[in-house]
Amino acid sequence: MRLTRREFLQASLATAGMLVAGCATQSATPVTSAMVVRKAKPAGPAKGDWVATTCQGCTQWCAIQIFVEEGRAVRVRGNPLSKTNHGYVCPRGHMIPQQVYDPDRIKVPMKRTNPAKGRGIDPKFVPISWDEALDTVAEKMMELRKAGEPQKLVYMRGRYSPTSTDLLYGTLPKVFGTGNYFSHSAICCEAEKMGPGLTQGFFGYRDYDLANTNCLVCWGTDPLASNRMVPNVIRRFHEIAARGTIIAVDPRLSNVAAKAHEWLPVSPGTDGALAGAIAHVLLTEGLWNREFVGDFKDGKNLFVAGQAVDEAAFAEKETYGLVK
Repeated sequence: MRLTRREFLQASLATAGMLVAGCATQSATPVTSAMVVRKAKPAGPAKGDWVATTCQGCTQWCAIQIFVEEGRAVRVRGNPLSKTNHGYVCPRGHMIPQQVYDPDRIKVPMKRTNPAKGRGIDPKFVPISWDEALDTVAEKMMELRKAGEPQKLVYMRGRYSPTSTDLLYGTLPKVFGTGNYFSHSAICCEAEKMGPGLTQGFFGYRDYDLANTNCLVCWGTDPLASNRMVPNVIRRFHEIAARGTIIAVDPRLSNVAAKAHEWLPVSPGTDGALAGAIAHVLLTEGLWNREFVGDFKDGKNLFVAGQAVDEAAFAEKETYGLVK
């Protein structure tokens, strides 16, 4: 028997009502107004404007709208006119107001005043003006130039902007003479490209054909909360769950794992063993895609556990070194 959410709530309220009535007949405790189920009063219409902008929570730069009430951002949603996120926005977008109005947000340059460094040591940062910060940086840079040690300058940037990308990041380090410059992308989106780049030969940003996906395997990833194109996954996830199968391979009970049809909580560090086992089954049972991978020249599957295979007996198409 399948119950809809509405039917479940109706049955629950009816059961609660009977329990209350039964208790009332068995004791002298009167039924108070707090025990009666009441409907919430409708909230009044908010006064403000939806302002179109973009989210900088990741390199997707989703089209969003921010509700501004009396000069203050109070709510975020995906732009319903967007053809990429279709009005959805991930948790990073919803956190924008908290990030903007965080009382601990750094709004001015901070200068370290304690030369001692180490775990548990207070750096004793103090706020300084932009003029003082720029003068300090310029003086240090000139000292390195005069000493003939420009390579000791390290330039690290945060989120992209026309100035930081083209002028400061793209030109300044080269003109100054240092190769030590990198951005947050080194541990973010650029690093994300390495996996598909080395396995699929594509080092660019990518998205997947979720509209036609019937089996979604999320291995060590939580696309409902991280990575790029989270809004698109949020939009398509329930569709895939309704028509197909979702499998999560992750030691952690992630958002995807909590909603998947099957969760494989592998022990940390055992992903390779699982991948090897899957490859073993695919090969020994002849389940690989022959149109893409290729096949044995005589058509007979020679992948048998414990037996060597002649590389020349297999004609590969789009893979390399499979038999080896």
